[in-house]
Amino acid sequence: MDSRKDEQERGITMKSSSISLLHTHNNKEFLVNLIDSPGHVDFSSEVSTAVRLCDGAVVVVDVVEGVCAQTKVVLKQVWLEHIKPVLVLNKIDRLIVEMKMQPLDAYIRMVQLLEQVNAQVAELFTIDVMSKKENNTDSSSGLEEADDSNIYFAPEQGNVVFASAADGWGFSIRDFSRMFASKLGLHEEELQLSLWGDNYFNSKTKTVVKGAQEKAKKPLFVQVVLENLWSIYDAVVVRKDKIMTEKIVQSLQLQMAPRDLKHSDPKVQIQAILSKWLPLSESVLRMVCEKLPSPSDITDAKAEKLMSSLSKPFCLLPEATQQLKKAFVACSSSSDAPAIAFVSKMIMVDRQCLPKSKVTLLTCEDIALRRQQVRQKLAELTLQQEQGKVCEVEEPVKPKEVIEEAPVFVAFARVFSGTLKKGQELYVLGPKYDPMECPTEGDIDPSLTLKDLKSGHHVTRVKIGDLYLMMGRELETLESAPAGSVVGIGGLEEHILKSGTLSSTLTCPAFTELSQMVVPIVRVAVEPARPSEMPELIKGLKLLNQADPCVQVVLQESGEHVLITAGEVHLQRCLRDLRESYAKIEINASQPIVPFRETIVAPLEPIDNDSAGRVEVNTSGKRFSMRLRAVSLPEEVTALLEKHVDIIRTMSQTRCVNSLETTAIEDELNEKLILQLQSKISKLYDELDQAFQRSDWKDNAVDKILSFGPRRCGPNVLINYSPITLPNPWKRNVPETIVERSTLECLSSVINGFQLATLAGPLCEEPLFGVAFILEDLSIMLNHPSTPLSNGDDNNDGSNLQQQYGSLTGQIMSVVKDGCRRAFMNQPQRLMAAMYTCSIQVSGEVVGKMYGVLSRRHGKILDGDLEEGSASFSITAVLPVVESFDLANEIRKQTSGLASHQLVFSHWEVIDIDPFWVPTTDEELELYGDKGDSVNRAHIYMNSVRRRKGLAVSEKVVEFAEKQRTLSRKV
Repeated sequence: MDSRKDEQERGITMKSSSISLLHTHNNKEFLVNLIDSPGHVDFSSEVSTAVRLCDGAVVVVDVVEGVCAQTKVVLKQVWLEHIKPVLVLNKIDRLIVEMKMQPLDAYIRMVQLLEQVNAQVAELFTIDVMSKKENNTDSSSGLEEADDSNIYFAPEQGNVVFASAADGWGFSIRDFSRMFASKLGLHEEELQLSLWGDNYFNSKTKTVVKGAQEKAKKPLFVQVVLENLWSIYDAVVVRKDKIMTEKIVQSLQLQMAPRDLKHSDPKVQIQAILSKWLPLSESVLRMVCEKLPSPSDITDAKAEKLMSSLSKPFCLLPEATQQLKKAFVACSSSSDAPAIAFVSKMIMVDRQCLPKSKVTLLTCEDIALRRQQVRQKLAELTLQQEQGKVCEVEEPVKPKEVIEEAPVFVAFARVFSGTLKKGQELYVLGPKYDPMECPTEGDIDPSLTLKDLKSGHHVTRVKIGDLYLMMGRELETLESAPAGSVVGIGGLEEHILKSGTLSSTLTCPAFTELSQMVVPIVRVAVEPARPSEMPELIKGLKLLNQADPCVQVVLQESGEHVLITAGEVHLQRCLRDLRESYAKIEINASQPIVPFRETIVAPLEPIDNDSAGRVEVNTSGKRFSMRLRAVSLPEEVTALLEKHVDIIRTMSQTRCVNSLETTAIEDELNEKLILQLQSKISKLYDELDQAFQRSDWKDNAVDKILSFGPRRCGPNVLINYSPITLPNPWKRNVPETIVERSTLECLSSVINGFQLATLAGPLCEEPLFGVAFILEDLSIMLNHPSTPLSNGDDNNDGSNLQQQYGSLTGQIMSVVKDGCRRAFMNQPQRLMAAMYTCSIQVSGEVVGKMYGVLSRRHGKILDGDLEEGSASFSITAVLPVVESFDLANEIRKQTSGLASHQLVFSHWEVIDIDPFWVPTTDEELELYGDKGDSVNRAHIYMNSVRRRKGLAVSEKVVEFAEKQRTLSRKV
């Protein structure tokens, strides 16, 4: 399935690819649409696109490396998308050949691994149940009453396969139960239920007895399964006993080719024997057919998950839209059913790989038909010559010039209802399409494409091009695709950017966005090697942005084109694709750039204390004046704001803060949304209130919050402690006072200035993190005073207010932004570095070298334990993202390939050094001791960002660097 050259070179999957397999089980034919998704953390977005299209998941876990970081991410994605998983414990051959384990030790290892996987499932289940309990007023509902009998992986239930994909074998408990039930004198069902677990076989009574560990007996799984496997590997691979190998083949009654038995490579022999005895494909496909649901078994919960989001619950969708749920559940392919499909991503395909561009082999019937046509043509020419007619000689057709054509995009899609047909006209619904604002068919121009749409328009019409059955790297042409199919669709590159919804009806909602588990954090600035090729680079970046669901392309104010990716490996792949496939030019890329955050670490003081740092700003003519200061938010509050970004964003979307003039329908919708989300919002309110109180803030600090930032959902807050009572985003605990309309207008400008200030800080233009701006006084003086108006009064409109004070709103925004930046600079500033969580599996003999690598890169070891039943260590550490580049090569060199690692973005951590602190004497540098390196790194971090953004570098920093160099020369 790995068709890319870089995938084959690295030995890892980078792009999801699909194949359709026809399997016969119990005399029934099953069409299995299999999507092979990557296992590397950097390509988690590819897993997200695959999960949305599937009804079940085959989770593969390495029995040697165990549950890695990506395994946890995949299980979480599977749970959130409401699809059913099955488990494959792979690479059991490594326990035999590499780790030299005994059967009992290997069994204990697999039991522990299965418990770890089930522990992750139990954690997801508990979180889900507790969240439902919080939304339910019945206090009795909880974990005790929740049914978790069918969510865990249990070999006796048939949802676990033990395998070695490299050697081509795999089995379930059922396979050995069928083979050994008669030999042990037991029923097949009885043996299947007792083969896995703490049971052993009593040869005297011919029964299965519990308590194998207590009585020091070999478990039944070890006796029946593992010892047989170990004996085969011992004879074929370890001792290379030809005679014993032949006896094993005869006892298993296998039909083997003589060349396989006589082969000199034992790896070939073991593959031939075990793939015949325990074929892997048979075991896995049987488990898929029996345990995973078909498209027609879609649950109501999954259908509602696809159609609704947190801001648009299913119960608030229009009635016609809610009726479409029946079409999802029925999964009908009839002509009456609405045609609905979801495109999860766009795949670039070379034109030469399309079926119509391939050279097809002629069949015998085609050859015979062409011969007949040639004979008829010759007969006609002969007849014309006999009659004396002049034959016109056809001029040879000149070969057409080869024109380099643009790449073709094929939409990777799943049909949820109806049937897609070639040439069918459908609507393309963008991610922001709202069925409540459903346009009429006459309002949609069929000639418009995505780039032609105006603001607020999210629908286009398209005629379906070619339909493709995806067979790995090959494509086969289809005339139609029924419900449940995973297909490729041509002709959508002008209508879909990354993902979209296809529907024959405008009442269908746009499917919810994919849940991305990876944060794009590593960025580079790219430019063409030849300046004249800039148009090719821009075109290539557009194609890359369309083809990769996780990449982001940003045009900076300085004119730089910045590519944002998920990690180092993802960055390497994107640059290679840009050079070889999309732009097809030589590209110069900068060193990887890592974002930072700016914060303050002032000690938390009582809010009413007259501390330093207060700033007063006013507009020209002093028509608006404001006094504010900046303080550090408590860590607990900041963590809550980060955790509940979706809820805060939903609050801002309902326009609870700045809703000045709304229609009755909008007011009703807002009220319904607030009622629907009241439990989640109330929970967040209570948690924030308790966190503020534990930090000794003033009472009702949560009620005083005016806005969150940046982008109205970030981890910074604007708090009002002025004498003027202003509305808060919670719509609660606000006295019914008369507030002037002009004050509300100015409040909007104040909030916008706060948003600008938190989006780009004064240190190096990076977003702020964990900062609270306290609004202590607010004064507005208009040239022509207006009569105080309540929020609902419509006698005074915005145009009259604008005439009253002209450009005052713009001035307010500017001075508020400047005031926030000055208040920030009056406090001790710090930079925050992005941190990875690094999970490492390393052999015991090189664990010291592994610690040395992490130490050189300023990593911190959090945990490091010897895994039970093995000689390898499992290490958990945190590592700055800026220090992670080329980490894989250094680990490989230092540990001789005996260590593997995974990096996942974790959190932001303060660099505990003032970036503007400069030691004045050598004694201060000497007293600072070991932190000198940290001081240097803080300056390097900050100034690398400042240089990137074209900002001036402080002269103090230059002087400090000179002193550092002088001191190092003295040493």
